[in-house]
Amino acid sequence: MTIDKQIAKHLLDIEAVFLKPTEPFTWASGIKSPIYCDNRMTLGFPAVRRDIAKGLAAKIKAAFPDVDVIAGTATAGIPHAAFIAEELDLPMIYVRSEPKNHGKGKQIEGPLAPGKKVVMIEDLISTAGSCLKAARAVEEAGSEVVAIAAIFTYELAVAGRNLSAANIPLLTLTNYSTLLEVAAAEGVVQAEDLATLREWNKDPEKWLS
Repeated sequence: MTIDKQIAKHLLDIEAVFLKPTEPFTWASGIKSPIYCDNRMTLGFPAVRRDIAKGLAAKIKAAFPDVDVIAGTATAGIPHAAFIAEELDLPMIYVRSEPKNHGKGKQIEGPLAPGKKVVMIEDLISTAGSCLKAARAVEEAGSEVVAIAAIFTYELAVAGRNLSAANIPLLTLTNYSTLLEVAAAEGVVQAEDLATLREWNKDPEKWLS
């Protein structure tokens, strides 16, 4: 089984992903969605988190062999960044969503000298807004974000546009299309629901409107 399908199966098996085309979830943004993904669940399954760390480490090493630092986005990207940094024997930092309002007022925690090549770690990509905000903080500190790496992407067009505008490539272990393929093969969703699930992905804001 390929790594993208293996990780998709993991996410389904441990119930990190729920697919409910007839009873959609409501995201914090207000978008109605037939999928809910909580990759924090992966932390409770050692075999799963090892596969994720090894898989993303391999992709990063192949695409960006000269990376200097692994950075986690707060909060869900932090533990995975630590596992990946360990696999690659690299320094690890993490980036807060906002600078602290006390102490030294840091937004970036950990050693980051100017001029370093950094890969940001996210647990999942929806619009890519939060990880790009973290990337800007790294770049303002004088280093370069050479890529964002994530476990899963919803493959939304808005994320593609945002990443393209920032000129930052994305590496992921699996994605929405693969997840649906595996879910159908495993009997998690019925064939008649696949069209609904694929329709959402094309234009989430107008889905069900």
